[in-house]
Amino acid sequence: QVQLVESGGALVQPGGSLRLSCAASGFILDSYAIGWFRQAPGKEREGVSCISSSDTTYYTDSVKGRFTISRDNAKNTVYLQMNSLQPEDTAVYYCATSSRTWNPRRLWASMASYNTWGQGTQVTVSS
Repeated sequence: QVQLVESGGALVQPGGSLRLSCAASGFILDSYAIGWFRQAPGKEREGVSCISSSDTTYYTDSVKGRFTISRDNAKNTVYLQMNSLQPEDTAVYYCATSSRTWNPRRLWASMASYNTWGQGTQVTVSS
């Protein structure tokens, strides 16, 4: 059974850091693009970052220079390192992947590109 499980969410002060993990089971993660999305209360889910099967990375403008996506193939896990967190980063963060063959270059931030989602992990940035 293909499954993604996120962890690492927490309450953190503005300016702080967190590392989110997305652990995969039922498939070999390094063969697939993995995306991170977030959804704040009352807002639509938005694409935050993506790492392709060839390790090309993509970021939404608001997190460039602050967030870093990476993968550890030995642990079958993708990480999202988040630095300089701000209150506007508060959201439930989800990782996602797709069993289809696709090129994330233009479509990585579209929810429709993914067909497998984790349950989400809460990130709250507040003093």
